[in-house]
Parts: sequence; structure tokens; C-alpha cells
Amino acid sequence: MQSTEKRRLVVASGNAHKIHEISQIFTDFDVVSQKQMGFDEDVEETGETFMENALIKARAACKALGCMVLADDSGLCVDALDGAPGVYSARYCGHHGSDEENRATLLKNMQGITDRHAHFTCALALVYPDGKEICAEGNTYGTILEKEDGEGGFGYDPLFRSDDLNKTFGRASEEEKNAVSHRFRGLQNLLTKWREEENGNK
Repeated sequence: MQSTEKRRLVVASGNAHKIHEISQIFTDFDVVSQKQMGFDEDVEETGETFMENALIKARAACKALGCMVLADDSGLCVDALDGAPGVYSARYCGHHGSDEENRATLLKNMQGITDRHAHFTCALALVYPDGKEICAEGNTYGTILEKEDGEGGFGYDPLFRSDDLNKTFGRASEEEKNAVSHRFRGLQNLLTKWREEENGNK
């Protein structure tokens, strides 16, 4: 009798929102956090791009745990701010502060700016103990509002009006956001690459 047990996927993150979002989208796997597997080290993200940071985190956890690890790095990129906050999205206010402080900093820096176009980017790295790495990215586009709208989501969601949904992620349901999010699109791209890799090795 064939086992129906799902393959385990360790995610190199302590962000409960992120773990939940990945588990809702990556349904082929039993998604667990690195902490659940016994690795709780705070890996310093020294990369200059989202992908560099994703690889840094995935490689560190993979080396420590000896199993396949998925890591992502994501953030908001505003056209008129030359891509900022970018890799500094989580600490845009100057330190690892609250979402409210980061949103307030963004609104302050956007004062008087008419071009409000922005996108969320998610870079994903799947690293194997044998050194194999599969990488993918996803984007979702929208505009930055002049004040917050909605109390859902997290991070910059109440300020980001999605082009796909015609409302902010702060007003979107979990299902609506997951259907168009940068993480969803990145995971879909990663899943496609992973399946091609797995089928190629059969």
C-alpha cells in the first residue's frame, strides 16, 4: 500500500504569517518551521538582493539540519523611491520595528510624490543537502495609497492597492490575497521548477 504521508518541507523563517501563507499555498508538502526542527539561529541577512538573502538563510538552515530547506526574502519596492524599501522593508524605520512604524516611514517618504506605482517581490531558494539549489521569483503590482485602508494582512498590506484586486491587501481576504500575491506566484514558479527537476531525475 502506497504511503500518503506528505514530504516534509522545512522553511527557514520564524515569521508565523509567512509559514502560514506558504502552508496554505504549498499544499503538496508538510510545511514546518526551522524552529520546529530544532534550528533557531538568527541568520544575518547580508545580501544586497532578495535572492541573495533567501540563499543565505536556506543554506544556513540546510547545513545545520541536513535536510531540504526553503527560504524566501520578500519586500516592497516603490518605483519613485528607486526600489526602496526593498531588502530593508522589515526595518525601513531604521530598526526592526513594528509594521506601523514602517508604514509611517513610507508615508512620510512618499509625501508629495504623485507616481505611486510599486510592487512586492518574493525571492525563493530551495536548497538540498547535496548542494543542489532551485530558485524562483514572483511579483505582484499595485500602488501606494496616501493613507491606510483596511486592517487585514500584515506589513505594508493596508497601504498597497493591488492592481489585480482593485483594493488593498489590507481589505482582501486571505484567499483573495493568496491568489495574486508575490509569494503565491513565486511558489508556483518554484513548484514548476521543482517538478521539472524531480521528473528529470526519474
